[in-house]
Amino acid sequence: MRRLLVPGVAAAVLALAVVLALFQPWRLFTSSTVDEAELSAAPEAPASAPSSAPASPDPTPSGTPSPEPSRTQTQTQTPKPKPKPEDLELARGDFEDAEHGTSGEAVIRKLADGRRVLRLVDLDTSDGPDLHVWITDQPSGGDWASYDDGRYVKLGVLKANRGNQNYEIPADADLDGLTSVVIWCDRFNVAFGTAAVELS
Repeated sequence: MRRLLVPGVAAAVLALAVVLALFQPWRLFTSSTVDEAELSAAPEAPASAPSSAPASPDPTPSGTPSPEPSRTQTQTQTPKPKPKPEDLELARGDFEDAEHGTSGEAVIRKLADGRRVLRLVDLDTSDGPDLHVWITDQPSGGDWASYDDGRYVKLGVLKANRGNQNYEIPADADLDGLTSVVIWCDRFNVAFGTAAVELS
């Protein structure tokens, strides 16, 4: 004959299961790392090859003066090549602690092909449930829960709590007036860490 759990014990077990599912406390002891290469769309400068064409022989016999060019002859000028597009850095800022200790750099760049990318450099923060990367109009170092109060651009789920990683910014995203990169815990509406960036 099976014994049924006492109602109070059953409620406690259920409450513990809910707490574990929400807070995932084991993440205090877990970590993940990625190391993505830096993205670039700038064309590489071609290597200059030495000229192998032989020198043109002088058709004028020795001692005979060279004929003067005709006044109607025009000199052809080689047009200057257009400058090639380059990758540009738009903003850079160091991470500072919010609810959790966070370090590293946030770099926003515009690539030569027009794409905009956020790169997290040497990121080190706590592991946690439901972490995302945002760019917001709230100041870095502000109230931990304030970053969803204004305007923000979501860049996706945090790939790892450590390392170097890239996040492509949507082409239609308006970055004017945004001031911070945020590692955001969507489950508890709190920032783990923030970095100041000035975009205009």
